[in-house]
Amino acid sequence: MNELEQNINTYFGIIRQDELKSVTSYFKENQVEKGEYFLKSGQKCQKLSFIKSGLFRIYAISGDKEVTQWISTPGYFVTDLASLYFNTPARWTIQAMTEAEIYTINKEDYVHLGKLIPKWHELEKIFIAKCFTILEDRIFSHLSMTAEERYQFFFENNRELFNQVPLQYIASMLGMTPETFSRVRKKASVNFKG
Repeated sequence: MNELEQNINTYFGIIRQDELKSVTSYFKENQVEKGEYFLKSGQKCQKLSFIKSGLFRIYAISGDKEVTQWISTPGYFVTDLASLYFNTPARWTIQAMTEAEIYTINKEDYVHLGKLIPKWHELEKIFIAKCFTILEDRIFSHLSMTAEERYQFFFENNRELFNQVPLQYIASMLGMTPETFSRVRKKASVNFKG
């Protein structure tokens, strides 16, 4: 079982091997250049991609500042789910932060899977529920954790990103100003050494 098949099973639930092969046959491998846009705010999202390698930043512009919603890493899917499902203009801009390899299915083929795989709609519910659960966990951490706790939790689970991503993006994702992030980071490094 290849990486894409394993992740479809992880996110969508267990699919019979023959159905899994059918599903993955609709995903096309693409190379993405650093700085290339996967999606721009205001466009309609017409694809869902699995990240094989590379990093993508999901962000929006609010007034005069950029708000980073997430940094997508290998092993995750990337899309604007609301735009993909409801055919609305995307809220988020998605841009490659590094060179990347992705497997992409276009919306038309994704919709066709519902006709091809009898239990696809049930599997799709599992996928959406997992996306929703990840979002709930992020909201809970923002509401229940202090800035220091959010920083520590994110650092422990995403240590490699601190050397790959501009720190202001991580600060934004954690709901902190760059100044607060710097203060929290300095305090954490002192505590770590002590």
